[in-house]
Amino acid sequence: MDTRNSPTTEPTWRDVLHWAREGNPPPPRRDARDEAAWRAALDPEAFRVLRGKGTEAPHSSPMCSLFEPGRYACAGCGTLLFDAASKYDSRSGWPSFTAPVAAGLVGYHADHRHGMTRIEATCQVCDGHLGHVFPDGPAPTGLRYCINALALRKLA
Repeated sequence: MDTRNSPTTEPTWRDVLHWAREGNPPPPRRDARDEAAWRAALDPEAFRVLRGKGTEAPHSSPMCSLFEPGRYACAGCGTLLFDAASKYDSRSGWPSFTAPVAAGLVGYHADHRHGMTRIEATCQVCDGHLGHVFPDGPAPTGLRYCINALALRKLA
């Protein structure tokens, strides 16, 4: 059974690669603000990460060691992306998760910058750069969503 477009199935690395090549599941809505509106809404560092595909320094956020119940939303548009139940200590220096809360929220794109190929993770609603996803995470998905803390907002 092909589950690549099923919102109730946790993603696999095969799904991530498929979406990066063939296109992502549709988002629930779109936030298409222009650059000026994003600059007004975000502080300069969050703008650099979310809109400029930047990366914060590893271990620069206390969010890396925050392990308590809650959920995490996109710091740009507020879309719920991850649940703390899927967060784990990857020791990578960035908050890490095994899966988003639902399909269609995170987009996957081949990233050939810096002389390597990685899979970029973006917010599907506002196209904000979140970080990258790798196939070296723990069960149940085997994925590591390595996310910039500046791209997230912790919710209760």
